[in-house]
Amino acid sequence: MLDFFRPDQGNAKNDILSGLTVALALVPEAVAFAFVAGVSPQIGLYSAFFLCLITAVLGGRPGMISGATGAMAVVVVSLVAQHGIEYMFPAVILCGVIQVVVGYARLGMLIRMVPHPVMLGFVNGLAIVILLAQFGSFKTVNDLGQLVFLTGPSLGVMVALVLLTMAIIWLLPKLTRAVPASLVAILTVTLISLGLNSIASPESAGLNQKRLVMTVGDMLLTNAKVKAVSEVHNSSTNVIGTAVRAHSGHGDAVSAEPVSKELATSAMAAVDESAGSIGGGLPRPFFLEYFLPPLSFATLWIILPYSVILAAVGLIESLMTLTLIDEMTETRGRGNRECIGQGVANVVCGFFGGMGGCAMIGQSLINVNSGGRGRLSGVTAAVCLLAFVLFLAPWIEMVPMAALVGVMFMVVIGTFEWASLRMLRKVPTSDFLVMVLVAGYTVIQHDLATAVVLGVIVSALSFAWQHATHIGVDIKLNEFGSKIYQLHGPLFFASVSSLKEMFDVANDPDDVVIDFYYTRVYDQSGLEAINSLAERYEKAGKRLHLTHLSPECRQLLGRAGDLVDVNLSEDPQYHLATDRLG
Repeated sequence: MLDFFRPDQGNAKNDILSGLTVALALVPEAVAFAFVAGVSPQIGLYSAFFLCLITAVLGGRPGMISGATGAMAVVVVSLVAQHGIEYMFPAVILCGVIQVVVGYARLGMLIRMVPHPVMLGFVNGLAIVILLAQFGSFKTVNDLGQLVFLTGPSLGVMVALVLLTMAIIWLLPKLTRAVPASLVAILTVTLISLGLNSIASPESAGLNQKRLVMTVGDMLLTNAKVKAVSEVHNSSTNVIGTAVRAHSGHGDAVSAEPVSKELATSAMAAVDESAGSIGGGLPRPFFLEYFLPPLSFATLWIILPYSVILAAVGLIESLMTLTLIDEMTETRGRGNRECIGQGVANVVCGFFGGMGGCAMIGQSLINVNSGGRGRLSGVTAAVCLLAFVLFLAPWIEMVPMAALVGVMFMVVIGTFEWASLRMLRKVPTSDFLVMVLVAGYTVIQHDLATAVVLGVIVSALSFAWQHATHIGVDIKLNEFGSKIYQLHGPLFFASVSSLKEMFDVANDPDDVVIDFYYTRVYDQSGLEAINSLAERYEKAGKRLHLTHLSPECRQLLGRAGDLVDVNLSEDPQYHLATDRLG
């Protein structure tokens, strides 16, 4: 990873300024994820406020930023579409309760089981996902209500401002670290864009873009127009489908043509200018704004699967982000406390009509890069975000998307583990493939949590496969004529087959010893293999003894009880002093 993140100590000034920078970057992300979830932009912003504030105070990783995320949004959208938005809020509350239970059960330590190749794949896949997501900001809406890439002067200006933002972030720290470079870049580019938009003619921006430089307000209005046209298209599709099915007498699938230019223009014209605003009032409990779902087992049965998935996705992403920030800042967060903080935040978020969320990796990296190390940075970001919604919406809507895209591009450069590109011949092939698998799945599916779980499973299977061949045996005869099998390596499910092939029951003498001094029994498969050998020797009329079993192995055998019937022996005649390590 590039030396982009400084392991220095934070202070109040850095925390406040970095918090302001993060708040600016939170706005478009929270709004975009709200559209993904099928809810209003204000719900995404309120969610970001509660999550950012509460996790900053109660969470286990100072400097880490939480808010509404895409991983949670793609789960919520299905619940909202099938059952209505009123079911989303209790689902988020239940998700928070589950996360609190996980934290108090101290299950956050399971993140330590994530192998380093999985972490590398997670980081690289994340960087690519952040990079690809930024290209959506290079789009505007056409006459048919479709998103298309910018062209002409708008594209040129957008690219130039993005490059200017990146240049400021790269060069300013070489001159001074008194203020966060990201904040200076955003303010500078915002002033330039205000000047360009004031002198540029509307025609230079295109038919549906009023300004030469696209701003946060333009992005909101563009999304609202696309959504309006999509609703018209879905409505016409349903009408046509109903008519066709009624005429044909069967439920064949019906595909409607794209909305005509006239309908699209009408739908976009009907979108109120306020759709391009993030302004709103104070958040209120959800039951004051929406219908309260029935308090019954039927409701619980509907929301429980979604809540479990939300809790798992949120904790995996949050704990992985915590580990990443730990590495960058050379400090250590508290995983179990983070689980509790995330849970409490989601409970409060759901109660006040939020969509839930978890740690936001991109914004956390912006915070760290800007000097935010303490809890004050997260608190500042949350307070500033609420102030934007309540008082400063018109000003924040003037921030150009180019500035935010430039900041995220620099996050991508600092996040990607560039050294991993040279690891193919320097690390085991299986580890390199796991890294590629996790990164590839993350990019293709945009599902970081599943990618991590998949990587852990593949790493575990690879480990088991490799160690299955590590079991061996030294065969000797002692002065009493007993044949001694001295095992080496782990005995578990993957090595059982190799173990059974090592014994020659038919030709062994009447007294046989298995020496476990250099091996360990790890699971029931190993116990069953021992029992199977004992039965084979018993049927052959021979005696089998087990010696030098570790206390853990003896405990396993003791718990097995009647399931395993073997002869444990500590007879001195089976002791091979010359073979011991001391």
